[in-house]
Amino acid sequence: MTPISIAEKIRGLMRLDRAVKLVWDSARGWTIAGFALMAIQACLPLLTLYLIKLIVDGVTASAGAPDKTAALSDVLFWIVFAALTALLTYAFRAVAEIVREQQSQLMTDYVTDVIHRQSAAVDLAYYENPSYYDTLHRAQQEAPYRPNHIVQSLTQLGQNAISLLALAGLLIYLHWAIALILFLTVLPAVAVKIRHADRLYAWQMRHTATERHVYDYHHMLTGSHYAKELRLFGLGDLFRQRHRDLLKTLREEKLKLAKTRSASELVAQAAAVITLFGMLIFIAVRTVQGAMTLGDMVMYYGAFQRAQSVLQDIMGGLAGLYEDSMFMNHFYEFMDLKPQTPAPAKSAAMPRPMSEGIRMENVSFRYTSVEHDILKDINLSIRPGEVVALVGDNGAGKTTLAKLLCRLYDPAGGRITMDGTDFRDFDIEALRREITVIFQDYNHYLLTARENIRIGDVSLSPEDERIREAARQAGTDEFISGLPHGYETLLGNKYEGGAELSIGEWQKVALARAFLRDAQLIILDEPTSSMSARMEHEIFQSFRKLLKNRSALLISHRFSTVRMADTICVLEGGRIVESGSHEQLMKLGGQYAHMFNIQAQQYGL
Repeated sequence: MTPISIAEKIRGLMRLDRAVKLVWDSARGWTIAGFALMAIQACLPLLTLYLIKLIVDGVTASAGAPDKTAALSDVLFWIVFAALTALLTYAFRAVAEIVREQQSQLMTDYVTDVIHRQSAAVDLAYYENPSYYDTLHRAQQEAPYRPNHIVQSLTQLGQNAISLLALAGLLIYLHWAIALILFLTVLPAVAVKIRHADRLYAWQMRHTATERHVYDYHHMLTGSHYAKELRLFGLGDLFRQRHRDLLKTLREEKLKLAKTRSASELVAQAAAVITLFGMLIFIAVRTVQGAMTLGDMVMYYGAFQRAQSVLQDIMGGLAGLYEDSMFMNHFYEFMDLKPQTPAPAKSAAMPRPMSEGIRMENVSFRYTSVEHDILKDINLSIRPGEVVALVGDNGAGKTTLAKLLCRLYDPAGGRITMDGTDFRDFDIEALRREITVIFQDYNHYLLTARENIRIGDVSLSPEDERIREAARQAGTDEFISGLPHGYETLLGNKYEGGAELSIGEWQKVALARAFLRDAQLIILDEPTSSMSARMEHEIFQSFRKLLKNRSALLISHRFSTVRMADTICVLEGGRIVESGSHEQLMKLGGQYAHMFNIQAQQYGL
């Protein structure tokens, strides 16, 4: 791991303002209350020390006072005053704890929401890059508590600084050298903290991927997605052992760091203790010599002890701020990710309805993690009301082509247009509202049946009749109505009262979701792979009636459905090698005809 440069350290400290702004934006009122309490709490310790001096001096003076009752009355008055001050100190401390707790909760919720917003906004391309997952993991791990910790540290630093100024003034009055000695004794402890922060930061950078592996094994052992194979293949013991081994490695290395830090801190604290008791000898000698009263002795020793503690807190707080600022760089790194599909400076008007349709012109594309083009020189037209089907072997680039049409990626070469306007000239949100899609890895949302369909167009009211109409078009209304609570039934079995669906039923729900959206382009990527051929045929016939002036791209391995498309394109090695209607391609006798004949022999097409 490359050592952290001085420039990086300074840059980290200079970015503390971003952390403070996060806290201010999340809980302004509570932040103001925290600073007010800080100022009050900073003054109370000095008042306590002074009251103790008055009590000790009063007790000492009462020994030779002729009127013991009056002397005792004065002492009792200062004791009561000191008791009230102590109660007030605890009261403000309790209130400050409530403020910190509320501020912490609001901060955690706010930063989590910020991370969610950025996660939903970053381009899909980032999810193809392993380093993105490291960045996301570190941001999720550190950001929810680090900004609040920074502000609390700054608040505590302010409180300690006020206390230290008052205590230092008192000690300088006794002797100027005491303040210098006090400062020098805390430097070793600060150096230890900064050194440990550097080591901890470097350790986490090295082991982020390992920590992610730990979480992945935990998810595989506890998640429903892996539950069947985990049991069938007897993977439980294997994954548990790997999880334990990774945890053991992390735990042992953390223990080494802790041992190194503890040993260094012991040496640093030893110097502070020796200095403290050296100070006690100095003021004891001055007291015996009659240069100060017994109350002065108690006050000055308490002041030195308190000042040493406060200065250690200040230096430790600065070291802590340094550590926090270094780790907050993970959060800033994540938040500073820029979109790779940027919005245009001025958006073109979205044609509605389309007149010419969508064209891919000499389009090529490759993923950042792949060294070769996935798509090469693609030319494809989808006219309004036309169904275009894509066929080809797995890995030919069919789903990638669909992702480009959704503008989840931009082409590396060529362009995609709608009525002659480049996709990149449209507002990206407006463009995506004109597209509805079901990918083959569609999601099962732990929501009600109604909400699962409404996801297709969340601008609709939950009670909109179009939700049920979309379900009827997808052939799912009947079985949803038969669920325990009909459309209000929670889908999935992770919560009480939920109902699990078969794969085919989930697929129908996903289809209803696509049918609901009033989009000009409909993309179906293996939309009915878990349905019978008969059911797929019926749904596709219904689907054709819905198109009107809308365009459709169909990706399927079932030629019984594909043959009904207006145009069929065969993808091979990222290129379109054949295109035409079913009849045209069968007459051509090329790759499509060969694939169709193989499937026809199996299914009697």
